[in-house]
Amino acid sequence: MKRIRFGIIGCGNVTEVKSGPGFQKAEHCELVAVMRRDAALAEDYARRHGVPRWYADAGELIGDPDVDAVYIATPPGSHLEYALAVAKAGKPVYVEKPMALSGEECSRMIAACREAQVPLYVAYYRRALPRFLKVKELLEAGAIGDVRYAAMVQYQPAPQAKEGEIPWRLQPELSGGGLFFDLASHTLDLFDFLLGPIAEAKGIASNQQGQYAGIEDIVTATYRFESGVHGIGSWCFSAFAREDRNEIVGSLGKLSFSTFGHEPIRLDTADGTQLFPFEPPQHIQQPLIQTVVNDLLGFGVCASTGESAARTNRVMDELVKGFYSPQS
Repeated sequence: MKRIRFGIIGCGNVTEVKSGPGFQKAEHCELVAVMRRDAALAEDYARRHGVPRWYADAGELIGDPDVDAVYIATPPGSHLEYALAVAKAGKPVYVEKPMALSGEECSRMIAACREAQVPLYVAYYRRALPRFLKVKELLEAGAIGDVRYAAMVQYQPAPQAKEGEIPWRLQPELSGGGLFFDLASHTLDLFDFLLGPIAEAKGIASNQQGQYAGIEDIVTATYRFESGVHGIGSWCFSAFAREDRNEIVGSLGKLSFSTFGHEPIRLDTADGTQLFPFEPPQHIQQPLIQTVVNDLLGFGVCASTGESAARTNRVMDELVKGFYSPQS
C-alpha cells in the first residue's frame, strides 16, 4: 500500500516526542524531511531521529518531490504564510494549533486549500485520543441524559521567563495573544468535538498581574452551543496553584475530566460513581496523525479539519475582542 511521506517545517520542541515520532510510527506513513531556519539544529534533529533529509529553507522542503504532505509546527504567526505556500504546491497541510492568529487568517487558509483542492488538518489531537473518545461515547449513549450545561476551568501560576526574554507564547504577533490562545484553544476545540459548535459567546479579558504588558492573563466567558447547551469558562494565568477541570452536566448525571491531566474520567449518576482510566500514548499526536494518513489514503476520516479548528479561533476572537480592540 502507498505510504504518505511527510515533511516538517519547524522541528522544535513539540516535534521531539509529541508529534515527530508519530509520523514514523503511524501505519502507512513516514517522515522523510525536516526544516528549521537554523541549519545546524535541522541537521541535528534529522540525525537524532533518523530522518533522511533536512533543510534550512521552507521552500526547498515544500518543493521536495519526495514530500507528499507537510506538517507546519511553527508558532501560529507563520501558519498562514506556510499553509498558503504548501497549498500552492498542491500538497496536503497539517498545521499546529491554534490554527492561526485569527479567524480571518483561518478563513484565508481554508480558501487557499479549497482552491488548490488539498485537505487541511489541524493538530487538535484530543479528538483522536481514546480518553476523549470515551467521553463522546458516554454522551452519545445517554449516560448523563440530555446535556444541559458545560463548564471549563483552568488556572495556574504566572509563567516565569529569563530577564529580558518574553516566551513566544506571550507575544501576540507570534501566538495570537497570551496563554489563553495556546492552552484554552485545546479545551474549546475539545468541547466543539464533544457538544458541537458554539453558536454565541461573550467574554471579558484582562491583564490583572501586569507582568507581561499587552496580553490577557485572565478570560471569563459565557456561551451557548448550537444544540442549546449553556456553558461557562474561566482561564486565569496568574493564580496561586494549578487547576484543570471540565464538567458536562445532564438531566441524569455528570461527567468530569481534565483537558491536560491523565486522571480517570468520572461519571456521577443516581446509581453512583464510575471511573474510566486511560494511559496516554507515548507520542500524544500519533492517534490523530493516523487518522490524517487514513483520510489521505481514502479509508478513514480525520475529525480535526480547517473548518472545525477555525470555529475555535473565531470563538477566541470573540472572547478577547474587548481587550485587543476596545470600544472607543
